[in-house]
Amino acid sequence: MTIEWSMALGLALSACLVAMAAVLLVTAWQGRQIPRVPSVFDQSPSRVVYLFDGERLVDASPAARALLPEGEDSRAWSRLLARFAQDFPNLSDSLASLPRVGQMQIASRPGSASPLILKAEHVAGLTRLTVLAGQEEEARQGDAATTAALSQEVMAQRTVLSRAPVLMWKESAEGNVIWANHAYLIRAIELLPEGEDLSWPLPQLFGQEAGKGRAPRLKLQMPSGAEWFDLVRMPSGDETLCYALAADKAVQAETALREFMQTLTKTFADLPIGLAIFDRSRCLQMFNPALTDLTTLPPELLISRPTLNAFLDAMRARAMIPEPRDYRSWRKQLARLEEEATMGLFEETWSLPGGQTYRVIGRPHPNGALAFMFEDISNEMSRTRRYRADVELGQSVIDAVEDAVAVFSQGGQLVMSNHAYARLWQHDPQVLLSEASVSTLCAWWRDHAAPTLLWDDAIDYVTSSGDRTPWEGEVRLLDGRLVMCRFRPLTGGATLITFRAQTSASFAAVRDTGALGLLTA
Repeated sequence: MTIEWSMALGLALSACLVAMAAVLLVTAWQGRQIPRVPSVFDQSPSRVVYLFDGERLVDASPAARALLPEGEDSRAWSRLLARFAQDFPNLSDSLASLPRVGQMQIASRPGSASPLILKAEHVAGLTRLTVLAGQEEEARQGDAATTAALSQEVMAQRTVLSRAPVLMWKESAEGNVIWANHAYLIRAIELLPEGEDLSWPLPQLFGQEAGKGRAPRLKLQMPSGAEWFDLVRMPSGDETLCYALAADKAVQAETALREFMQTLTKTFADLPIGLAIFDRSRCLQMFNPALTDLTTLPPELLISRPTLNAFLDAMRARAMIPEPRDYRSWRKQLARLEEEATMGLFEETWSLPGGQTYRVIGRPHPNGALAFMFEDISNEMSRTRRYRADVELGQSVIDAVEDAVAVFSQGGQLVMSNHAYARLWQHDPQVLLSEASVSTLCAWWRDHAAPTLLWDDAIDYVTSSGDRTPWEGEVRLLDGRLVMCRFRPLTGGATLITFRAQTSASFAAVRDTGALGLLTA
């Protein structure tokens, strides 16, 4: 019994000792500090540290990301090389050997305002880049890199602003010029009175005429001549950013266009031909006073810029368009008019119910526009009708003459002949006037008459110039008739030839004596 109690007590003491030992071990384990491997995430946010896997950005400190242009992480390597290329010459070639050497340090370009050192390490396939300040403590390394980047950016912006051809300046809330670029200062100096230097505050070149936002175009009178500018004022807090955009070429173009339009308007105003120009949407954009006179349309209607269909409908309502048989054919005519005018083929003569005759021409213009010209040719048509009537009267007169008549122009071309000529020579030369020359007709006459030299003299007489004397001659036809040929000069170098054949009695006597057989043998 005593032995059992002793064994139980020993087991209890052993368990207590084991528990205490376990507690001590856990406490000791929890109190142990394991050193951590440094990484990008442990660095101060102001330090410039990059971690790359090949050319892909794995991570970077906040300051480092601020210096890197925005873009995809897969292309961060090329953006980083472009960002630090000015600070570290041949950076790409130097980093190409990093996997072989393991680590390196690259100093920035000599003479830099803020010298930098790029520390590069290649460990376990990753590339770690750290930008350090060259002459400052480590705590200020990130600030130095950021300051250098900002300094370069400020210098670049100053260069851009100083060389900009646009006038730029900043005004305070009171309207004083508190900053200006080089272009503004140059003009301010040129406008200073002789012997006076540029002082602070800077002078106002344009004053307060511009107001807010985009201002009207203003002129700046310089010693070398006037300069035009479009002013833009943009509020920025209590201050105002101002820009003066050069507008000299725009003013010159507008002036030239205005003068051209005035000249064009005066020219169109004096034209007797009515002009109507329609834009791409077929709305009337320009017309001249002659159009109102020819179409009898009121100016109020034309000023309202009617469409082409409305314009033609108004003309039809005033009987200024030939009336078709039905309205459907009228609409088809309108469609054809617009289509042919677009191709530059439309040209018609309109005989109006009132007795006038108009020539209408449609022509395409740039950008899909159409131009229509209306010309009153009533007098021309009247003269043409009178001329045709005179020609017909003259033709009827010579047709009534018993003698055969042929009239030749100065160039030897047949102008007119009568019915007696056609009966005598058994052909009508007016069918082919273009081929009826004196040489051609003399060949015909020679073939239908006895041999004679008269035809050669006829050709010389018709085609000769200068003073000519009338003359006569005789020829005998193959049928035995004797023909008297008379040649007379006319005004303008023309020639009149008349042919008078012998009487029927004389011709019968010749036939009975057998002379006709001798002539034709």
